[in-house]
Amino acid sequence: MKKSLLMLLFAIMTVGVAMSCREEKTAGEKMEEGIDEVGDDIEEGADEVEDAVEDATDDN
Repeated sequence: MKKSLLMLLFAIMTVGVAMSCREEKTAGEKMEEGIDEVGDDIEEGADEVEDAVEDATDDN
């Protein structure tokens, strides 16, 4: 019983440490990440359109 109690205590402490180490982001950081993601998505979409146009012109 002592081993199981120690294992339970260890698990609870591990979860507590992991939760306390999380880094909270500010609203500005969240907004900046969102803007970066949208920019990356737009760039990716433009690349796909460019590839589609090149494929279409190659077919002709």
